Amino acid sequence: MNGLAAAIGIGVAAFGAAIGNGLVISKAIESMSRQPEMENKIRATMLLGVGLIEAIPIMAAVIAFILAFR
Repeated sequence: MNGLAAAIGIGVAAFGAAIGNGLVISKAIESMSRQPEMENKIRATMLLGVGLIEAIPIMAAVIAFILAFR
């Protein structure tokens, strides 16, 4: 049962991160097309945001492995 809970947890976290990354990247591209002179600052902020969003599924995977192998 713990294995199933771990798999569902990882799946939900990955799905949420994928949606979040898609929204962040689409808005960053939209902003770059409006203000090309701010491209470097927007890209840096986008990469920081994507990195923070990707931290959530990594933490979920760690918690899932702890649950699965406990």
